[in-house]
Amino acid sequence: MNMDIILEYIGALFRMLGEVLTITIPLILSVAYLTLAERRIIGFMQLRRGPNVVGIFGLLQPIADAIKLLFKEMIIPTAANKFLFILAPAITFVLSLIGWAVIPFSEKGGLADINVGILYLLAVSSLGVYGIIIAGWASNNKYAFFGGIRSAAQMISYEVSIGLVIICVLLATGSLNLKEIVLAQQKMHWYIKLLLLPMMVVFFISILAETNRLPFDLPESEAELVAGYNVEYSSIIFALFFLGEYANMILTSATTVILFWSGWLPIIDLPIFYIIPPFIWLMLKICILLFCFIWIRASFPRYRYDQLMRLGWKVFLPFTLFWVVLVASVLLFSGNLPQ
Repeated sequence: MNMDIILEYIGALFRMLGEVLTITIPLILSVAYLTLAERRIIGFMQLRRGPNVVGIFGLLQPIADAIKLLFKEMIIPTAANKFLFILAPAITFVLSLIGWAVIPFSEKGGLADINVGILYLLAVSSLGVYGIIIAGWASNNKYAFFGGIRSAAQMISYEVSIGLVIICVLLATGSLNLKEIVLAQQKMHWYIKLLLLPMMVVFFISILAETNRLPFDLPESEAELVAGYNVEYSSIIFALFFLGEYANMILTSATTVILFWSGWLPIIDLPIFYIIPPFIWLMLKICILLFCFIWIRASFPRYRYDQLMRLGWKVFLPFTLFWVVLVASVLLFSGNLPQ
């Protein structure tokens, strides 16, 4: 009997491992080819070709970059805290992966269909700042330290706005479960969707700051910080920071799609569109948002740091607070406030 139980646990463990790999491997490949897509798209926007030599249309360029980084020498500064120096990129990379545990790919849910999925995502995204702060401090370099401090202030500032935006969505849907949030959007009245539209814009701008992307890439600004918190990193541990940043872009795009764009559901609610698998709809919407990430990088200059803080604390914070009250009031007086 005990042997049967042990075999059952082993079988469950292998099944779970298989499910994790089915998410992790495509995600890492997506991150690799997102870097290629970004370089190609920005190249076309700036009237140049971008990487197009390694493989057909440059499709092997990410693999060539990965091999190059893998075999480069790992240099750890003498004065650095070696354990934390190596731990920091691992934290950043792992946290960018474990957020996918609660992302629902269809009505069946995701890897873990938990009732507080949105709180789980908030917790994971909040922990992401630790990897950057630890990297800045452990490098024992003033430029890296300034980059880490900048990142901490920036991420904390915009997480406040992100939290208030999510409160608006929760008021409209009445659930913390990501799958239930998507299903609730099917029955949502058009005026509530319209009311949530400004919050989607605020959320998207906030995740640009949360992922340290242009025009908010001040923690790694080359002009004054020489790449910021990762200035002392090289080889595979530098690649982990790189992978973590792009994996966070995909994760935050998936979160935006689930909260505002009906997740895996078709864009237009017609029977013919349900022929396309839910996973394809989800990926298509994520790709649209990722294109916006790249488009913004090619179009906008970097903010000054005081402008970044002013936008977060003096514009987004009061606006989102006002909008939470407005959404709650509209839902209450229209009789649509979830119980």
